[in-house]
Amino acid sequence: MKIKAFNNEVLFAAEANSAVGPRELKSLKTKVVHNKRKRIRLCMHRDVDDNLHEMLIVLTKDAYIRPHKHLTKVESYHVIEGLADLIGFDDAGCVTETVRLGDHGSGHAFYYRTSSSGYHTLLVRSDFLVFHETTNGPFNQKDSIAAPWAPDDQDQAAGRIFMKRVARTARSLTGKQA
Repeated sequence: MKIKAFNNEVLFAAEANSAVGPRELKSLKTKVVHNKRKRIRLCMHRDVDDNLHEMLIVLTKDAYIRPHKHLTKVESYHVIEGLADLIGFDDAGCVTETVRLGDHGSGHAFYYRTSSSGYHTLLVRSDFLVFHETTNGPFNQKDSIAAPWAPDDQDQAAGRIFMKRVARTARSLTGKQA
């Protein structure tokens, strides 16, 4: 597969018809460990203006995704490899939902779709999380609102501390090891 880099976290398939297999996944995992924010996405759509955005996303256990919400987006996650907790928050930053996600053989939910506009994030539980995300386009940064009560995602150290606190809260709400 031919790939063009937008930056070190965002790649695009260079051909209209593209397939992802073990070789491409290995390449993404190799690249993600060298990224400062421990995330990388391979966009299968042609550009940010497309109406449908499909991405293969790889996160490491150390990735911090600042809680955020979307004003006009529907998102779905299909886990290919790994474990994570999808965590929902109210507007004040209180945990309202925790959904354990894993690949098909994990015994956990492997697909999650949301059309609500609540704050959410992913807490990666395995060395790598690989998932297919689908959302409506076009991409406009103004359609996403970062949680004002959470650290900026450029501050990964503060993000990890924040997520440890979130994990404890989620565990107390669900009674599961979160």
